[in-house]
Amino acid sequence: MTQKDITFVADFLTEHFNEAPELYNRKGKYFNVERVGQYLKDEDDDLVSPPNTEGNQWFNFLKNSTHLKESPLLFPYYPEKSLHFVKRQMEGVIDQCLQKPADVIGKSVHQAVSMSLYKTSQSEDSTPQLFKLPFLWNDKTSNIHYVLFTILENSISKIHILRRHTDTSRSVSNGILAVEFGNFLNSSINESSDSRCYSCLDAHFYDDETVTVVLKESVEQEGKERVLAQLPLS
Repeated sequence: MTQKDITFVADFLTEHFNEAPELYNRKGKYFNVERVGQYLKDEDDDLVSPPNTEGNQWFNFLKNSTHLKESPLLFPYYPEKSLHFVKRQMEGVIDQCLQKPADVIGKSVHQAVSMSLYKTSQSEDSTPQLFKLPFLWNDKTSNIHYVLFTILENSISKIHILRRHTDTSRSVSNGILAVEFGNFLNSSINESSDSRCYSCLDAHFYDDETVTVVLKESVEQEGKERVLAQLPLS
C-alpha cells in the first residue's frame, strides 16, 4: 500500500467512526455508520445519518411551487429511508399502474394459429434450446407480420420465415417456409471446394422486401468464412 492509500483509509475511519454522543441512546448505534452503505441496507429502519437537503435546488423548487408541491405525479421523498425502501415503494406504484392494462390486454389476446415446429423429449431438464434468433418484423404496407428464426440440430443451414396477416381472419400464401443456404456460395468463395456448408449466425429484416443474414462456414476449422448477404423476399 502506498502512503496515499493509508491516508485515505485513515481519513475514512476518522470521519465515519468517531464517537457520536448524540447516538448513545439508540441501541447498538454508538458510532457513525458509513454514509453510502446505510442507503443500501434492505431495512425499513430510519437512516442513522440522513442527508442534509438544505440548499438543494430541487427541494427548494418543489417547496416554492404551488402546483408541484402536492402533485400525485411525483414520487414522495423519504429523506429518512434507504434506497431499498424507496425502491419497494416505487415498485408498488408501478405494479398498480400496470395491472389494469395487463388485464385488458390479456383478455383481448387470443390464439390465431398453432404450428408444431419440432418435438422434444418429455424431460424438460434434458431439452436443448432448439429455437434460435427469433426476429419480428411488421410490414405495414401489406399488413403482414414476419418472424425469422432457425431450428438447431436438424436444420442449421436453414432459416425459417413465418408470416401471418395482421387480420387474423385472412391467410397468406406460404405461411411458413425455409431457405437453405447449403453450399451455394462455393463458386464465389472457392471454385475447387464442394464440401462447404453455411449456417446462419444472425438474420434481420433490412426493409419490407429484404432480409440481411450473417452466414458462417459449418466446418470446424480455423479461418472460417463469414458472409454478409442480402436476400430479397421475392
